[in-house]
Amino acid sequence: MTSSPPVMGPDGSPAEALRLDSVVKTYGSGSNRVSALRGVNLALAKGSFTAIMGPSGSGKSTLLHSAAGLDKPTSGTVQLGGTEISSLRASQLTAFRRDHVGFVFQAYNLLPALNVEENITLPLRLAGRRLEPQWLDFLLESVGLTDRRHRRPSELSGGQQQRVAIARALITRPYVVFGDEPTGALDSRSGKQVLDLLAHTAKELNQTVVVVTHDPVVASHADRVIFLADGAFAGHLDRGTPAQITDRMTSLGEW
Repeated sequence: MTSSPPVMGPDGSPAEALRLDSVVKTYGSGSNRVSALRGVNLALAKGSFTAIMGPSGSGKSTLLHSAAGLDKPTSGTVQLGGTEISSLRASQLTAFRRDHVGFVFQAYNLLPALNVEENITLPLRLAGRRLEPQWLDFLLESVGLTDRRHRRPSELSGGQQQRVAIARALITRPYVVFGDEPTGALDSRSGKQVLDLLAHTAKELNQTVVVVTHDPVVASHADRVIFLADGAFAGHLDRGTPAQITDRMTSLGEW
């Protein structure tokens, strides 16, 4: 099938950071066939902060993995930064993710033998790309770790380690930063700092952020919350409060 052309900005670059057209993802076959996504359409503007929520088994993680190029859809197309990634070969997709996609997971995934600066710049070194010292300095300042740039992960708190992971996700200037329960291992105070940082990143750096979460407080930091149920969209909420998001989630459980 063919997908709709991306919306272009005034400078000729894609105005959309992410676009999914009729994305279907099924696992298994015959009587064991499971539909994780059922024709999902999604378009996210540059600089937006979106949270994805839904009951267990609703397709949240499958949507994130398909959008980020970690999993190929059974049908439909995925465009990141104007590039259709759903048709790329495995080696092309690996290189594309490395250069244009940022990831922040519940586990910080920092290398203990490397210091903060080395962990942040690791994606550039793996890609053989030149480091821009001013960009690194800016990111260290943005995440509040300028004075800890030579510390090892073991010398940092959990919240500080996650901020290192966010800076590492940003170092390549990706089209989209994807977060999978990024505050799941943090206490509420550290979690709020990380969420405020992600929101700041979207607003001030024009960085597109997509977060999968089950926590209404986490989702309330986003510009828009998208709800999934049974692999399909079940509505959205803009600038929702934790109470409003909880009410919507409760109704989804009965949907």
